[in-house]
Amino acid sequence: MNKSNFRNYLMIGVFLLIFGVLVTTNSTILNKSKTQILNSKYSTQEYNWYFNPRNDGKQPNPIQEATFFNKYNAYYVGDPKEKVIYLSFDAGYENGHTKKILDTLKKHNVPAQFFVVESYIRNNPELIKRMENEGHLVCNHSKNHPSMAQITDFEKFKYEIESVEKTYKEVTKKDMPKYFRPPMGKFSEQSLKYTQDLGYSSIFWSFAYVDWYNDKQPTAEYAKDKIYSRTHPGAIVLLHPNSKTNAEILDEVLTHWEKDGYKLKTLDYLTQKK
Repeated sequence: MNKSNFRNYLMIGVFLLIFGVLVTTNSTILNKSKTQILNSKYSTQEYNWYFNPRNDGKQPNPIQEATFFNKYNAYYVGDPKEKVIYLSFDAGYENGHTKKILDTLKKHNVPAQFFVVESYIRNNPELIKRMENEGHLVCNHSKNHPSMAQITDFEKFKYEIESVEKTYKEVTKKDMPKYFRPPMGKFSEQSLKYTQDLGYSSIFWSFAYVDWYNDKQPTAEYAKDKIYSRTHPGAIVLLHPNSKTNAEILDEVLTHWEKDGYKLKTLDYLTQKK
């Protein structure tokens, strides 16, 4: 091959390389633009989940923003006509009380859902395996416990959720149930849509009380009074397993619910009824 032909082939090669880079870059930009356009349809305004509790055995009144929950497979309560309770625990770290909680659940032969962050799975694989083996649902509570409403980039949002899935599968060899609890109850319409796009239902709650401060634990009587007075049909109960009080009173609470005619079920029952 003479020098002239070599130069011609080299120029053609360079041209094709540049053309390929431009096409790839433009395609990426177009795809990102399409995603941004689609995402712009959904509000990024951050809300804090709350409700107005009641002491008359009826479901609490939710915030106005709960009106769009149905569009995005989001739940905070179940059927108001059915005496069913969905007991859930949010676990960010372990301090020794979860074993007793699991023992009590096993004694009563009832299920619960444990919403866990990624580090909890990694640091407590035997507890995770026990939860799964004993019929509880181990669910997603994000990798780093951020406000999901503030993560407007879909890839970053997906990372927070899929990181937990991956670690769970490494430990249990099973797929994680598709239920997500937004950290701190913070959400936006866009975050609910992102969660739905990832195949998840968003799970909020209709009962909770201040039980998470290790150095300010409520008394057993205070805790039981709060729980009993605000129990209602279809309740999604949020407790924290780091609470010494919760671990100590759970046996009595479950007995109370059973005597009152309540059944404890998993979120699979809730979502299949929709």
